[in-house]
Amino acid sequence: MANRFVRASKYRHVFANAPKREEIWDGVKLTGNAWDSNWLAVNSQFIALCWNTAGGGAVGILNANEPAKLEPTKVPLISGHKGAVLGLEFDPFNEHILATCSEDATVKLWKIPEGGLKEEEHMDEEVQCLKGHKRKVGVLAYNPIASDILASAAQDYDVKIWDVESGEAKINVEGHANIIQSIAWNYNGSLLVTNSKDKKVRIIDPRKQEVVAESESHVGVKGGRAIWLGKHDKIISVGFGRGATREYKIYDPRSFATPLTTSNIDNSAGVIMPFYDEDSDILFLAGKGDGAIRYFEIAPEEEEKKMVHPISQYASKDSTKACGQLPRRYCNVNNCEITRLYKVTGDQIHPLQFQVPRKSDLFQDDLFPACKGDEPSLTKDAWLGGEDADPILKSLEGGFQKAEVSEKVFEKQEAEVELSTREKDELIAELQNKVAYLESQLKVKDARIAELTTQ
Repeated sequence: MANRFVRASKYRHVFANAPKREEIWDGVKLTGNAWDSNWLAVNSQFIALCWNTAGGGAVGILNANEPAKLEPTKVPLISGHKGAVLGLEFDPFNEHILATCSEDATVKLWKIPEGGLKEEEHMDEEVQCLKGHKRKVGVLAYNPIASDILASAAQDYDVKIWDVESGEAKINVEGHANIIQSIAWNYNGSLLVTNSKDKKVRIIDPRKQEVVAESESHVGVKGGRAIWLGKHDKIISVGFGRGATREYKIYDPRSFATPLTTSNIDNSAGVIMPFYDEDSDILFLAGKGDGAIRYFEIAPEEEEKKMVHPISQYASKDSTKACGQLPRRYCNVNNCEITRLYKVTGDQIHPLQFQVPRKSDLFQDDLFPACKGDEPSLTKDAWLGGEDADPILKSLEGGFQKAEVSEKVFEKQEAEVELSTREKDELIAELQNKVAYLESQLKVKDARIAELTTQ
């Protein structure tokens, strides 16, 4: 009998145990919006979750270090949008700044106070409001290298790059023919990749304000997404192929027209949320409605059709409704935790710690190379001026040491005055009278001109 070849890898036995009861947040009320979003963002201090409220524009803020049985009426909320919140992301260089985008066509920034929000404490005053999109804003992404640079995409088919301190849209990129379903930066924050409902995946050079490459993504009508594979110059997209099969494709930006490889995943119906750990090269695929979370090792240096290697899956009977990934620098190196995903199932949040089994208590430097820290490599002005830089890396030996964060000052744009219904009616009547007067004056002038031409 022939020997079966087993690929050598230190990640072959990665696993995640189901969390204990006391490690779970119980009583969450996740939004029921049909938009395709992760619905959750997390850092070392806070969990932000799109919350189910009558108005639809709320975000629940939870303490990431204190799992609890929640009383939904007492959960502190951010509730300053006039429409449903569709996406959210924490500033990578300031854990207290949260960006949200909404059906009200705005992006707003919120400053969570030290210690978080107290029970029943609601926040409805943002520190910055980014206005410029003409329709609902569906996705956003902070630049991973430059401070205060945020990308957003809306159903006006535009991608905007914002200076969040000044509140100005510095760059606008057109070129999409339908709704943009995902947006993601590459490793050094110089390029973006988008996946659109027009079944195209595109690479954007924002500082050139143009789409520099595009390719066919997935023929299925359901949602798709695209992300960069960390420090490797490769892109992976997930979506639906013919016959409603779920699939992934991997692209090389240097020959973008044709994917390097395409592979079917299964025939399930849920939209896939991809998460990539760039230091272990492990890809996690969490499907909405799926109990299991699959994970794969990516080996870009290997033959193109063999660069994706299935490892295993986290099996559960509880379906996934939302999911978020903790930045790797906050993982627990003492138990060889390489990634932590926060999975929302029913009315609970389950933290899933993916670990590599090791017997030694010593720091495992092969599992934990220096990773992206919490300090920007470039200022916003340097990035907007065309500079590029690699991320600032920090060692995790002895635990991650947070950088000091200086107080951020936002030049908030003046809010538009909201008129009452009576005031709007009065303004309309005033404008109608003015139009009628101008039309009458125009008729007088026309009559005078006709009189003069007949003399």
